[in-house]
Amino acid sequence: MRYDVTVPLRPGIPAYPGEAGPVLELLKARRRGDAADVGRLLLSLHTGTHVDAPTHFLDGGGGVETLPLDALVGPCLVLDVEAAPDVSAAALEARLGGAVPDRLLLRTRNSTGAPPLWAKESFDPGFAAIGHDAARWLADRRVRLVGIDYLSVEPFGAAEPLTHLALLGAGVVVVEGLDLRAVPPGLYQLTCLPALLPGADGAPARVLLETRAS
Repeated sequence: MRYDVTVPLRPGIPAYPGEAGPVLELLKARRRGDAADVGRLLLSLHTGTHVDAPTHFLDGGGGVETLPLDALVGPCLVLDVEAAPDVSAAALEARLGGAVPDRLLLRTRNSTGAPPLWAKESFDPGFAAIGHDAARWLADRRVRLVGIDYLSVEPFGAAEPLTHLALLGAGVVVVEGLDLRAVPPGLYQLTCLPALLPGADGAPARVLLETRAS
């Protein structure tokens, strides 16, 4: 079974406050007499399903082109985890113990709530994120990639970006904005392909999951 867990970049999807949602417009149009339709897409690099690059928060951090491909493609675990309000180290320890995967996608109440957050037309600041203690727990265990099912791994309104700093500072690839509503927990083959934007602090990504034998 294959799942596309990418949020479509359509006008009007929820966007993080202060960041522009997608605008697709035609620079050239056949209906206006041009030979072909040629579109232009305007959006924040952190719109919808996307990756964060180290330079997003780290002085001297690399851009999207420095993210290792072997972290972006490979076996991963989709984990259902209670987050009240955010994913904690204790919750991860209880669910994973010593069996910590290289790549971990967190399916939280963002996906399982009624309604799930991606079913809403506007941004919901009450989303479940990754607490700083959980970020340190993941970094200490050398997780290579972590993803979450809404627009940020950072709790909304955090005084400091401690979750991002812990993960990006440890070389963990951060994937945000996944749509995991239809994905059962379990083992998958992950393919996460961000746009190759040298020097960029983030990039939209197409993310696919394919079921694997346990």
